[in-house]
Amino acid sequence: MTPSFPDRMTPLGPINWIGFWTLFSKEVRRFLKVWMQTVAAPVVSTLIFMTIFVLSMGRADREIGGVPFEQFLIPGLAMMSMVQNSFANTSSSLLISKMQGSIVDVLMPPLSSWELTVAYIGGGMARGLLVGLAVLLALSFYAPVPVSSPLLILAFAVEANLMLAAVGALTGIWADKFDHSTVVSNFVITPLSFLSGTFYSVEQLPGALRWIAHANPFFYMIDGFRAGFFGAGEGSAVGFYLAALTAGNLVLVCVTERLFRIGYKLKA
Repeated sequence: MTPSFPDRMTPLGPINWIGFWTLFSKEVRRFLKVWMQTVAAPVVSTLIFMTIFVLSMGRADREIGGVPFEQFLIPGLAMMSMVQNSFANTSSSLLISKMQGSIVDVLMPPLSSWELTVAYIGGGMARGLLVGLAVLLALSFYAPVPVSSPLLILAFAVEANLMLAAVGALTGIWADKFDHSTVVSNFVITPLSFLSGTFYSVEQLPGALRWIAHANPFFYMIDGFRAGFFGAGEGSAVGFYLAALTAGNLVLVCVTERLFRIGYKLKA
Protein backbone atom coordinates (compact mmCIF):
# COMPACT_ATOMS: atom_id res chain seq x y z
CA MET A 1 0.00 0.00 0.00
CA THR A 2 1.40 3.41 -0.96
CA PRO A 3 1.57 5.68 2.11
CA SER A 4 -0.36 8.93 1.96
CA PHE A 5 1.46 12.13 2.84
CA PRO A 6 0.22 15.55 3.84
CA ASP A 7 -0.22 17.76 0.74
CA ARG A 8 2.63 20.13 1.56
CA MET A 9 5.06 17.67 3.09
CA THR A 10 8.05 17.82 0.76
CA PRO A 11 11.80 17.76 1.42
CA LEU A 12 12.82 21.20 2.62
CA GLY A 13 16.32 22.20 3.57
CA PRO A 14 18.20 19.75 5.77
CA ILE A 15 15.07 17.85 6.85
CA ASN A 16 13.75 14.90 4.87
CA TRP A 17 10.09 15.44 5.68
CA ILE A 18 8.80 12.69 3.38
CA GLY A 19 11.23 10.13 4.79
CA PHE A 20 10.44 11.14 8.35
CA TRP A 21 6.68 11.02 7.75
CA THR A 22 6.95 7.63 6.04
CA LEU A 23 8.78 6.09 9.01
CA PHE A 24 6.50 7.72 11.56
CA SER A 25 3.33 6.63 9.75
CA LYS A 26 4.78 3.13 9.39
CA GLU A 27 5.24 2.98 13.17
CA VAL A 28 1.66 4.15 13.72
CA ARG A 29 0.16 1.76 11.15
CA ARG A 30 2.20 -1.03 12.70
CA PHE A 31 0.31 -0.91 16.00
CA LEU A 32 -3.04 0.11 14.50
CA LYS A 33 -3.01 -2.96 12.26
CA VAL A 34 -3.20 -5.15 15.38
CA TRP A 35 -5.29 -2.74 17.46
CA MET A 36 -6.98 -5.56 19.36
CA GLN A 37 -3.59 -6.45 20.83
CA THR A 38 -2.02 -3.00 21.12
CA VAL A 39 -5.00 -0.83 22.12
CA ALA A 40 -7.99 -2.94 23.15
CA ALA A 41 -6.01 -5.42 25.28
CA PRO A 42 -4.46 -2.74 27.55
CA VAL A 43 -7.91 -1.21 28.04
CA VAL A 44 -9.38 -4.55 29.09
CA SER A 45 -6.45 -5.24 31.44
CA THR A 46 -6.90 -1.83 33.07
CA LEU A 47 -10.62 -2.41 33.49
CA ILE A 48 -9.82 -5.68 35.26
CA PHE A 49 -7.38 -3.87 37.57
CA MET A 50 -10.03 -1.28 38.33
CA THR A 51 -12.69 -3.89 39.03
CA ILE A 52 -10.44 -5.88 41.37
CA PHE A 53 -9.37 -2.85 43.39
CA VAL A 54 -12.85 -1.40 43.64
CA LEU A 55 -14.34 -4.71 44.75
CA SER A 56 -11.57 -5.54 47.21
CA MET A 57 -10.78 -2.12 48.65
CA GLY A 58 -13.38 0.33 47.50
CA ARG A 59 -16.03 1.53 49.93
CA ALA A 60 -18.55 4.28 49.53
CA ASP A 61 -16.80 6.40 52.17
CA ARG A 62 -13.19 5.56 51.27
CA GLU A 63 -11.16 8.58 50.19
CA ILE A 64 -7.50 9.38 49.54
CA GLY A 65 -6.54 13.01 49.99
CA GLY A 66 -10.19 14.01 49.90
CA VAL A 67 -10.72 12.24 46.57
CA PRO A 68 -13.05 9.20 46.31
CA PHE A 69 -11.02 6.01 45.92
CA GLU A 70 -12.46 5.14 42.50
CA GLN A 71 -11.61 8.57 41.12
CA PHE A 72 -8.13 8.49 42.68
CA LEU A 73 -7.31 5.27 40.83
CA ILE A 74 -8.30 6.43 37.36
CA PRO A 75 -5.41 8.83 36.51
CA GLY A 76 -2.84 6.41 37.92
CA LEU A 77 -4.17 3.48 35.92
CA ALA A 78 -4.33 5.59 32.75
CA MET A 79 -0.73 6.76 33.21
CA MET A 80 0.48 3.22 33.91
CA SER A 81 -1.14 1.98 30.70
CA MET A 82 0.33 4.84 28.67
CA VAL A 83 3.93 4.43 29.75
CA GLN A 84 3.93 0.65 29.41
CA ASN A 85 2.61 0.87 25.85
CA SER A 86 4.95 3.68 24.82
CA PHE A 87 7.87 1.57 25.98
CA ALA A 88 6.56 -1.59 24.32
CA ASN A 89 6.03 0.07 20.95
CA THR A 90 9.53 1.44 20.39
CA SER A 91 11.40 -1.43 22.03
CA SER A 92 9.54 -4.15 20.11
CA SER A 93 9.70 -2.31 16.78
CA LEU A 94 13.47 -1.85 16.87
CA LEU A 95 14.18 -5.29 18.29
CA ILE A 96 12.02 -7.08 15.71
CA SER A 97 13.67 -5.09 12.90
CA LYS A 98 17.10 -6.10 14.17
CA MET A 99 16.21 -9.77 14.58
CA GLN A 100 14.58 -9.96 11.14
CA GLY A 101 17.39 -8.03 9.48
CA SER A 102 14.97 -5.41 8.16
CA ILE A 103 16.65 -2.62 10.12
CA VAL A 104 18.87 -2.12 7.07
CA ASP A 105 15.79 -0.89 5.18
CA VAL A 106 15.55 1.94 7.69
CA LEU A 107 19.25 2.77 7.83
CA MET A 108 19.86 2.85 4.07
CA PRO A 109 17.44 5.68 3.09
CA PRO A 110 18.66 9.27 3.50
CA LEU A 111 17.31 9.71 7.01
CA SER A 112 19.35 11.55 9.62
CA SER A 113 19.81 10.23 13.14
CA TRP A 114 17.45 12.92 14.42
CA GLU A 115 14.76 11.95 11.92
CA LEU A 116 15.06 8.32 12.98
CA THR A 117 14.94 9.28 16.66
CA VAL A 118 11.89 11.51 16.39
CA ALA A 119 9.99 9.11 14.12
CA TYR A 120 10.47 6.07 16.36
CA ILE A 121 9.81 7.97 19.59
CA GLY A 122 6.84 9.73 17.99
CA GLY A 123 5.32 6.39 17.04
CA GLY A 124 5.66 5.14 20.61
CA MET A 125 4.10 8.33 21.95
CA ALA A 126 1.18 8.01 19.54
CA ARG A 127 0.39 4.53 20.82
CA GLY A 128 0.74 5.55 24.46
CA LEU A 129 -1.48 8.60 24.10
CA LEU A 130 -4.13 6.64 22.18
CA VAL A 131 -4.18 3.92 24.84
CA GLY A 132 -4.36 6.53 27.60
CA LEU A 133 -7.33 8.25 25.98
CA ALA A 134 -9.12 4.91 25.48
CA VAL A 135 -8.46 3.93 29.11
CA LEU A 136 -9.77 7.24 30.45
CA LEU A 137 -12.93 6.92 28.38
CA ALA A 138 -13.48 3.34 29.55
CA LEU A 139 -12.82 4.13 33.22
CA SER A 140 -15.15 7.13 33.13
CA PHE A 141 -18.02 4.64 33.32
CA TYR A 142 -16.82 3.68 36.80
CA ALA A 143 -16.70 7.22 38.13
CA PRO A 144 -16.76 10.70 36.59
CA VAL A 145 -13.41 12.44 36.97
CA PRO A 146 -13.23 16.24 37.18
CA VAL A 147 -10.78 18.03 34.91
CA SER A 148 -9.03 20.89 36.69
CA SER A 149 -6.30 21.72 34.14
CA PRO A 150 -6.40 20.16 30.64
CA LEU A 151 -3.01 21.71 29.82
CA LEU A 152 -1.41 20.09 32.86
CA ILE A 153 -2.93 16.73 31.94
CA LEU A 154 -1.63 17.03 28.39
CA ALA A 155 1.82 18.22 29.51
CA PHE A 156 2.40 15.29 31.85
CA ALA A 157 0.94 12.81 29.37
CA VAL A 158 3.34 14.04 26.67
CA GLU A 159 6.36 14.11 29.02
CA ALA A 160 5.65 10.61 30.36
CA ASN A 161 5.08 9.06 26.94
CA LEU A 162 8.16 10.78 25.55
CA MET A 163 10.31 9.43 28.39
CA LEU A 164 9.15 5.83 28.09
CA ALA A 165 9.22 5.86 24.28
CA ALA A 166 12.84 7.02 24.48
CA VAL A 167 13.67 4.35 27.08
CA GLY A 168 12.01 1.81 24.79
CA ALA A 169 14.11 2.99 21.85
CA LEU A 170 17.29 2.67 23.91
CA THR A 171 16.22 -0.80 25.01
CA GLY A 172 15.44 -1.86 21.44
CA ILE A 173 18.84 -0.63 20.25
CA TRP A 174 20.71 -2.32 23.11
CA ALA A 175 18.81 -5.62 23.27
CA ASP A 176 19.92 -8.60 21.21
CA LYS A 177 16.88 -10.76 21.97
CA PHE A 178 13.46 -10.50 23.57
CA ASP A 179 14.81 -11.74 26.90
CA HIS A 180 16.83 -8.53 27.23
CA SER A 181 13.80 -6.35 26.56
CA THR A 182 11.69 -8.40 28.96
CA VAL A 183 14.24 -7.89 31.73
CA VAL A 184 13.92 -4.11 31.41
CA SER A 185 10.12 -4.30 31.26
CA ASN A 186 9.66 -6.74 34.15
CA PHE A 187 12.39 -5.56 36.50
CA VAL A 188 12.46 -1.81 35.81
CA ILE A 189 9.35 -0.43 34.10
CA THR A 190 6.67 -2.50 35.85
CA PRO A 191 8.03 -2.18 39.43
CA LEU A 192 8.60 1.57 39.08
CA SER A 193 5.12 2.13 37.68
CA PHE A 194 3.44 -0.02 40.34
CA LEU A 195 5.40 1.52 43.24
CA SER A 196 4.78 5.14 42.33
CA GLY A 197 1.41 5.85 43.92
CA THR A 198 -0.74 4.33 41.21
CA PHE A 199 -2.92 2.40 43.67
CA TYR A 200 -2.20 4.21 46.95
CA SER A 201 -1.00 7.42 48.50
CA VAL A 202 2.78 7.57 48.95
CA GLU A 203 2.18 9.87 51.94
CA GLN A 204 0.97 6.80 53.82
CA LEU A 205 4.38 5.15 53.50
CA PRO A 206 6.95 5.24 56.31
CA GLY A 207 9.73 7.82 56.08
CA ALA A 208 12.41 5.90 54.16
CA LEU A 209 9.97 4.36 51.68
CA ARG A 210 8.32 7.73 51.15
CA TRP A 211 11.70 9.27 50.29
CA ILE A 212 12.37 6.46 47.81
CA ALA A 213 8.92 6.93 46.26
CA HIS A 214 9.56 10.66 45.78
CA ALA A 215 12.81 9.81 43.97
CA ASN A 216 10.89 7.66 41.49
CA PRO A 217 10.33 9.54 38.18
CA PHE A 218 7.11 7.60 37.70
CA PHE A 219 5.78 9.32 40.83
CA TYR A 220 6.36 12.69 39.12
CA MET A 221 4.42 11.51 36.08
CA ILE A 222 1.46 10.11 37.99
CA ASP A 223 1.23 12.81 40.66
CA GLY A 224 1.45 15.62 38.12
CA PHE A 225 -1.06 13.89 35.84
CA ARG A 226 -3.42 13.40 38.79
CA ALA A 227 -3.02 17.07 39.75
CA GLY A 228 -4.34 18.01 36.33
CA PHE A 229 -7.61 16.28 37.21
CA PHE A 230 -8.06 17.15 40.88
CA GLY A 231 -6.21 20.45 41.14
CA ALA A 232 -3.58 19.20 43.58
CA GLY A 233 -1.33 16.17 43.87
CA GLU A 234 0.46 14.61 46.77
CA GLY A 235 3.57 16.66 46.04
CA SER A 236 3.71 20.42 46.11
CA ALA A 237 6.07 21.11 43.22
CA VAL A 238 4.31 20.32 39.94
CA GLY A 239 6.55 22.80 38.16
CA PHE A 240 9.60 20.99 39.45
CA TYR A 241 8.17 17.67 38.27
CA LEU A 242 7.73 19.05 34.76
CA ALA A 243 11.24 20.52 34.75
CA ALA A 244 12.77 17.26 35.98
CA LEU A 245 10.92 15.18 33.39
CA THR A 246 11.88 17.62 30.63
CA ALA A 247 15.55 17.49 31.62
CA GLY A 248 15.46 13.70 31.74
CA ASN A 249 13.79 13.55 28.34
CA LEU A 250 16.42 15.80 26.77
CA VAL A 251 19.14 13.47 28.00
CA LEU A 252 17.33 10.33 26.83
CA VAL A 253 16.52 11.74 23.39
CA CYS A 254 20.09 12.96 22.87
CA VAL A 255 21.51 9.57 23.89
CA THR A 256 19.09 7.83 21.51
CA GLU A 257 20.13 10.14 18.68
CA ARG A 258 23.79 9.48 19.42
CA LEU A 259 23.28 5.70 19.24
CA PHE A 260 21.45 6.02 15.93
CA ARG A 261 24.23 8.25 14.61
CA ILE A 262 27.03 5.82 15.44
CA GLY A 263 24.92 2.76 14.53
CA TYR A 264 25.39 1.09 17.91
CA LYS A 265 24.27 -2.53 17.55
CA LEU A 266 22.43 -1.52 14.37
CA LYS A 267 25.10 -1.74 11.71
CA ALA A 268 26.77 -5.06 10.98
